[in-house]
Amino acid sequence: MINSQAVEGIKQIASILVDSIPGGMLMVIADRNEVVWKVASKVFDVPALNLGTRVREGGGPHQAMQQRKVTEEKVPRAVYGMRLIMTSIPIVDEEVLTGGLILITPRLHPIARAFNDFAPLMANMFPEGSFLYMTDLEKFAYIQNSDKFSVNNYAVGDLIKEDSIAKKVIRSKQMLATEMDASNYGVPVMIVTYPCFDEDDPTQVVATFGVIIPRKTATDLRTMSANLSRSLEEVASTIQEMAAASSNISVNEQELNSNIKNIFQLSEDINGVLGFIKQIADETKMLGLNAAIEAARAGEVGRGFGVVAEEIRKLSDESKTTVGSIKELTDKIKTKVDETLNNSEVTLRSSEEQAAASQEMSASIEEITAMAERLEKIAEFA
Repeated sequence: MINSQAVEGIKQIASILVDSIPGGMLMVIADRNEVVWKVASKVFDVPALNLGTRVREGGGPHQAMQQRKVTEEKVPRAVYGMRLIMTSIPIVDEEVLTGGLILITPRLHPIARAFNDFAPLMANMFPEGSFLYMTDLEKFAYIQNSDKFSVNNYAVGDLIKEDSIAKKVIRSKQMLATEMDASNYGVPVMIVTYPCFDEDDPTQVVATFGVIIPRKTATDLRTMSANLSRSLEEVASTIQEMAAASSNISVNEQELNSNIKNIFQLSEDINGVLGFIKQIADETKMLGLNAAIEAARAGEVGRGFGVVAEEIRKLSDESKTTVGSIKELTDKIKTKVDETLNNSEVTLRSSEEQAAASQEMSASIEEITAMAERLEKIAEFA
């Protein structure tokens, strides 16, 4: 308990005391029925608790005066619109109870109590900076910008919008993470908000803690990987078409090579036939010579037969000359066919190598495409 004279001394320095408490304090004096004196700090007040406010039946101040001992009460939000810790001290004047001195401080969640200590450090831990905030059930209570990234949309005391992420977390009592484009904060961001539960009743949400993280680098990375993947798919498709064309060329070259070999063989066959014709021509010439000899022996009777024999010899000579010309042509054909065959074999090997190279390139592009897809997945969590 405290006597009335000490209370008068406290009143003199009350305005200094309430502002010296981290987070602020409210000092109230009540008689047995109602509040008769109040001093609030600059940063903390309870608007619902004013001069004339009735002492709550069964509340901490009431019990302190009834039992004449110091009490501490955790006041729920439903009473004054905010969570409070109310310490009540009975006031006596010569052993007569005259009222109570009530010291009121905000009842903060552990994260809120430590916010000003850890938030400046945590906000700058992210590569692109971040914005940290805490809300109670109605308004923003704490905010912290970083050196690289700041949010001017919110200020301490601003009401939470009904469609905001914080309100959704309060209603669902679950963590919520969402991505937003650059329309709200100037850059793409990820917002992660957590519910903060009452220390005594883990089923009740009393606040939210949120982090807004810029996602420009991750978004750029994802866009680049998506463009890379799309480009690689187009390249891979083109290479597959080239590989298919190379395979067709290789098949055609094989057929052409086979046909050239057949032509070469036909030239050999033609030369064989020409040899046979030359042999016939030689034999025909011999027969014509023999016929001329026999015609000469026959004299006047064999003169007509001699003319025929002469024509046969001429025909034989012409046949031999023609055979020589044809053989010369077929030899030239064989030479050209041989050159073409060599070129065809070189082309065949080149087309086969090209087809193999196209297939290897296609496989490499598939590996790069897979890497681009993995890169895009990594970007989602960057």
